[in-house]
Amino acid sequence: MLFKILSLLLDVAATLLGGACLLRLYMQYQRVPFRNPVGRFVFALSDWLVLPLRKVLPAVGRVDTASLVGAYLIELAQFLLLWLAIGRFDGMEWLPLVAVFGVLRLALWLLIGLMLVYTVLSWVQSESAATDVIDRMCAPLLRPFRKVIPLVGGVDLSPMAFLVVLYVVGIVLAYAEPALIRP
Repeated sequence: MLFKILSLLLDVAATLLGGACLLRLYMQYQRVPFRNPVGRFVFALSDWLVLPLRKVLPAVGRVDTASLVGAYLIELAQFLLLWLAIGRFDGMEWLPLVAVFGVLRLALWLLIGLMLVYTVLSWVQSESAATDVIDRMCAPLLRPFRKVIPLVGGVDLSPMAFLVVLYVVGIVLAYAEPALIRP
């Protein structure tokens, strides 16, 4: 029972902090302004880790490596703490690869969450600053789908198609991880 509680708390913390790092990476890559509620939230959650990392890890083009490495380090710490909590000391050499899969799963869930929020906000026609930010983040992801999938009765099905693709990628990851990691 205590392990389940610890696992839940670590998962929530890693998802929140690692997700903020990945969202920061994506927002900077898409050049979405941070002067909005979403940007301030992302900065508040990730500055403590990203700013020190940025002193040693320069950006590569438009990719903020400090944010990416920050998300990776958070996932690595989560899995290390979980493995230590269960007393598992064999197979520690696989932890870096397990953390990579953790970052990939986190990115998938972040995109799924972003798309679901975008879809709900598109139904209610909200006029908030957050709606504009989420629209700017989702538009490039949906553009290829919108070129292929026409509106059906005035309804945009591209978010649903994008979600299906994300779930397929999630299934592939779920099968690939155990095949690559054999502790």
